[in-house]
Amino acid sequence: MKSRWLHNLILFLVVAGVALFLYLTPKQKTSAPTTFTVSAIDPASIEKISIEAPAKSAVTMEKRDGNWFITQPYSARAGKFMVERVLTILRANSIEKFAADDLARFGLDNPSLKLKLGDHVIIFGTFNPVNGQQYIAYNNSVYLVGSIYSEVATTQVIEFVDKSPIASWEKIAGFDFSHLEQWQELGGLRLDLEDGKWKVSLASAKPGQDTLNQWFDEGWRSVSAVSVETYKPDHKAVYPSFEVKLKDGKSIHFDKILENPDLQLGRPDEGLIYHFQNDVGFSLLNPPIGLEKK
Repeated sequence: MKSRWLHNLILFLVVAGVALFLYLTPKQKTSAPTTFTVSAIDPASIEKISIEAPAKSAVTMEKRDGNWFITQPYSARAGKFMVERVLTILRANSIEKFAADDLARFGLDNPSLKLKLGDHVIIFGTFNPVNGQQYIAYNNSVYLVGSIYSEVATTQVIEFVDKSPIASWEKIAGFDFSHLEQWQELGGLRLDLEDGKWKVSLASAKPGQDTLNQWFDEGWRSVSAVSVETYKPDHKAVYPSFEVKLKDGKSIHFDKILENPDLQLGRPDEGLIYHFQNDVGFSLLNPPIGLEKK
């Protein structure tokens, strides 16, 4: 009995000793891997972008009065979201950083992409076979970053075009839908926004201001096309059309090229066709003006 008691006591002391040792031993902190930021440049400070890839026409963009424009291979408004995605490379993080003294080692002696952001040049090389990331060189250093950066920069130029049919600086003052077939039999339809109130040309209409404001806010003020394509107007073709009136007295002409299966609106002054889902397109051209159903 005494022997068993001594055995248990010794076992207890051993366990207590091990526990005390573990408690007093300093715990080693698991450190996160070191990361390197490609640059400290504020993307908002960039005002010119050039994207150069072999066997492709260079794409150039520039910022004017806070708005981005494509300047090559053709002129168009550029979408802010896509431009900002290109600029994210400036603040990209890498777990690797090498001196740029052996560019051939990383496929940077014959780069697959050259990105000029203002006065800053970033070149893209080969991909790491282990993790699929891509080597880039900037400011005498080589980094390893995700492939998404080159994928965004080399997307088709049409994807950089702003998908809003109305520019942010074009302030809408009204609409003239008189040349659209659904309104011609009623003598045409014109809407004017004056002193914050909508005026409708049809005497039989009983518009609700809140309803029209919602139509405008959720439609023309914020709508974005599903896709865009270039447009070369055929002067022999006659399309239904309408005008968007602006506060500066100017107006924007749109051709209704197709209604189904999607609405296609051509804007001749920009040389673009905007594609909208059918239900969205129907709403854009049919404001809720409160006509009584016959």
